[in-house]
Amino acid sequence: MDWLASRTNERAKPSELWPEVRSIILVGLSYAPAHDPLERLEARSHGLVSVYAQGTDYHHVIKPRLKAMARDLIAAAGGDAKVFVDTAPVMEKPLAAAAGLGWQGKHTVLVSRRHGSWLFLGAIYTTVEITPDASHADRCGTCRRCLDICPTDAFPASYELDARRCLSYLTIEHKGPIPRAFRAALGNRIYGCDDCLAVCPWNRFAAEASEQKFTARRDIGLRPLAELLRLEDAAFRALFAKTPVKRTGRDRFIRNCLIAAGNSADPCLIEPVRRLLADDNALVRGAAVWALARLSPTILAAEAHRAAREDHPDVRAEWDEELSVACRIF
Repeated sequence: MDWLASRTNERAKPSELWPEVRSIILVGLSYAPAHDPLERLEARSHGLVSVYAQGTDYHHVIKPRLKAMARDLIAAAGGDAKVFVDTAPVMEKPLAAAAGLGWQGKHTVLVSRRHGSWLFLGAIYTTVEITPDASHADRCGTCRRCLDICPTDAFPASYELDARRCLSYLTIEHKGPIPRAFRAALGNRIYGCDDCLAVCPWNRFAAEASEQKFTARRDIGLRPLAELLRLEDAAFRALFAKTPVKRTGRDRFIRNCLIAAGNSADPCLIEPVRRLLADDNALVRGAAVWALARLSPTILAAEAHRAAREDHPDVRAEWDEELSVACRIF
């Protein structure tokens, strides 16, 4: 069974969201993969998309089902209900822990005894008084695998996450250039990062998710970077239609692919990267400079005439940094 549902009276400051709320139903839906995502980190010439983003956008899957549950609840008990799936400041993870769906692990993500780390969450707020379920005890024990595997040391302590260092934040939410200190750590990850989830020992109890909308697009999970680097906006939108990747936009996505290309050591990617030095978007051009410097400093030096014509400060800074390094090499 992929669904989990439980109830709590924990409010999470409901007065700021809906003063009349009396109970909250938390729902989890498994998206557990059939494979170990860490195995795909070795495919350096391919771009790796986080497991959660390889299928239909979960907002579009969960929300209609929560609305159906809410209608059934109101039909049976009266009152009113509202549904939330990332549409309001609802603290789903602590609420889900209070409701007994699982516990917040040391990586701050909810962990289920049945589904491990692979759960999407949603909430139904209702004016109906419902007897709450018992909260779930923390079962992380002394394990710290999720903390130790993080490629950017984004966990300053157990149960604390520094989002500024998290590859999921940097590849999905961050709008500017990827900070230079974290580019090598990105490896071939082009959208999100599953490392801290994948190593959780509780995943050994998780069966592959049976929801077809989460498994139908596994083909986008690992694709050749040479193919992805050639995507224009229309092709990007077509390839990632109905998936979470589309929300990031073509330019940020290509930025990520360029960093992955720079980490690949694959000479076949030199030409696709070189072509993007002339891209219309400054974010893409800057990442292309960095990537080409790693793939072929000689070819980057041959393209140095572009630096003199560059008017964007971030891109010009990339050129200045990489050309100064090239001068020291040659």
